[in-house]
Amino acid sequence: MSDEPHGELTLRTLAMPRDMNGNGDIFGGWVLSQMDIASGIVAGKRARGRVTTVAVDAMKFIRPVKVGDVLTIYARVDRVGRTSMGIGLEAWVQRGRLGYREKVTEAVFTYVAIDEDGRPMPVPPE
Repeated sequence: MSDEPHGELTLRTLAMPRDMNGNGDIFGGWVLSQMDIASGIVAGKRARGRVTTVAVDAMKFIRPVKVGDVLTIYARVDRVGRTSMGIGLEAWVQRGRLGYREKVTEAVFTYVAIDEDGRPMPVPPE
């Protein structure tokens, strides 16, 4: 596992008690939601318009997220097809006041560029 994140820092947020499960860790669904927000930002920028999430191709939970951790999401465009894009993501946390950083989750989300009527449209060239 790399000691440095890959991708552009896209989202930073604080894990709060309301996001906790019965075991005292942060819900995996909350982390997935933050990753969807971050990947949507990157996909929308690349598509220069509207996008929709069509798949989570891979999701690997590596370590738990704790209340008080600062969650940072790094995102990058891994592939571009005619109408779709694969967005690679890494979620890292800064633990407590000491600032210890570690990767907690990685994933690949697939997006499709859509027009104003919600129909797939070509991803424009860079």
